[in-house]
Amino acid sequence: MVINTNISAQNAASLLMQSSNNLSQSLARLSSGSKITSPADDSAGLAVSMKLSAQIARTGAAQSNVSNAVSFNQTQDGYLQQVNSALTRMSELAISAQDVTKTTSDRALYQQEYSTLGAYVNNVATQSFNGVSLFNGDSLKVTSDSEGNTFTNLGVNLGATTYTTATSGDITSVSGAQSAVKATEAAISQLASDRANIGSNEETLGYYSNQLTSLSNNLSAANSLITDVDVATESTNYAKENILVQSGTAMLAQANAMPQSMLRLLS
Repeated sequence: MVINTNISAQNAASLLMQSSNNLSQSLARLSSGSKITSPADDSAGLAVSMKLSAQIARTGAAQSNVSNAVSFNQTQDGYLQQVNSALTRMSELAISAQDVTKTTSDRALYQQEYSTLGAYVNNVATQSFNGVSLFNGDSLKVTSDSEGNTFTNLGVNLGATTYTTATSGDITSVSGAQSAVKATEAAISQLASDRANIGSNEETLGYYSNQLTSLSNNLSAANSLITDVDVATESTNYAKENILVQSGTAMLAQANAMPQSMLRLLS
């Protein structure tokens, strides 16, 4: 037995340090909920997780873009429902103005209502959504995925000749009323086509929205397998390392006490 070099104590101290480091790592994982508390834990896993996290964030942003585009289309259709009512009434007034029993004064009253409704339709054509024109006819490129690909959202142009011809009609005469009937019919037909396009936009955007939701869930699940700690397993590791630290501390105390026995040989 030697006194200057206590090999048993050195071995015990080395094992105790290892157990203490494992205990600290286990405690960090349990408190953070993550298996990767430093790059040294899983450098490859960390790199993959960072890419997945970035894609999840981009997917969330694309989902927001699609949701806003759906709201844009819903707002358009809300206005066009009222435009449809206005045009339908205008076509009714144009037919009424052709009644041979109506006087010039009667037709003037019809014209007043007709012009008011036409002004309403023209006003709707100037409306916007968060500063973006609703009815200038421009198609919008809506981001549809995390890579920046886009979907073409078809536009509606309430300033088109088909609409302005109807809204500027003059039904103060029978011939003018006849022309107004044809103009309002054409406008209603165009409106039906425009609303069909909006419906198609909403339907397609709904598919993109569902696709992005599914993608985000799957990416999150994949990222979870890499980074999220298994609490049950890690709790078991924590208990094991805690026991090893306690026993290692006790054994180190015993190893440090062994040289004391040499004093008995000298006494």
